Amino acid sequence: MKALFIGGTGTISTAIVKRLAEDPRWEVWLLNRGNRSIPEGGRIHQIIADIRDEAAAAKALEGMTFDTVGEFIGFTQADVERDWRLFRGKTRQYIYISSASAYHKPAADFRITEGTTLANPYWEYSRNKIACEEFLMKKYREEGFPVTIVRPSHTYDERSIPLGVHGKNGSWQVIRRMMEGKPVLIQGDGTSLWALTFNADFAVGYTALMGNRHAIGEAFQITGDEILSWNQIYATIADALGVELKPYYVSSSFLAAVGDGRGYDYTGSLIGDKAVSVVFDNSKLKRLAPAMTTTVPFHRGVRIALDYILAHPEECQKEDPEFDAWCDRVIAALEKAKAEI
Repeated sequence: MKALFIGGTGTISTAIVKRLAEDPRWEVWLLNRGNRSIPEGGRIHQIIADIRDEAAAAKALEGMTFDTVGEFIGFTQADVERDWRLFRGKTRQYIYISSASAYHKPAADFRITEGTTLANPYWEYSRNKIACEEFLMKKYREEGFPVTIVRPSHTYDERSIPLGVHGKNGSWQVIRRMMEGKPVLIQGDGTSLWALTFNADFAVGYTALMGNRHAIGEAFQITGDEILSWNQIYATIADALGVELKPYYVSSSFLAAVGDGRGYDYTGSLIGDKAVSVVFDNSKLKRLAPAMTTTVPFHRGVRIALDYILAHPEECQKEDPEFDAWCDRVIAALEKAKAEI
């Protein structure tokens, strides 16, 4: 069987490609700009093209058909409209990576299923994902375009640490604050619940949907089984670093008020996502992917990530002095307010 992945070198797709590289049933093609290395192997091939240049992509794909096409970098309706034009009649299945952030915030029930309403007034990213889903399902209903929707939640790999509050350069500056004994910002009181999934575990669920007729015209959320509070997440990171956690709790609405407009979209990423407790019911997925479970719990995954991050300073240790100073100002301002009341 033949699969084409648009992108194929990101957090989620890299793990899927690695898993398929060991599966003799699949031959994999990656369509991307060639900026990152790909796994070596006779069944992994690369097509160097920019999918955003539709004419160039069509020429690069001329005469090719696939059993599965996976879209990992489609963020707007225009992206999936382009894919529909490129792949209708040329694939037996089109898997679109949406987002669990598309679910209503807050939902009527903290237990999330694929039937939970899609609506997120706080985050444009999520609304765009909803628009993509609606377009693709319309094409499925009207003309049988063979779409499968996948909604990940917080999936991570060895190159980053999952956090609630961080700056534009990712997790390193927060890790450094922990190592230097500084307080770190945690949204709310740290007790809201969150699901974390290591990318190798995610790949088990995703690959089980590939080529599966029962997945056509359906949506699936793919997350691990482990549910942690944000306090537990930050404490596990500190334990792995061998340092004392010094949490500083700040309401999500305050973070959004003082962060938005300074490059920190906490209205979207917190109020529209991480500030809300979620527990995912993955029973629909597990009917098609019974092997899907958490094999890399967070206390192991964070150590895998920290080992890699500390060993690859140029790649992963991106300083963010602006965010560091902003954290200090937020803490100082709140401490001053406490003293004045």
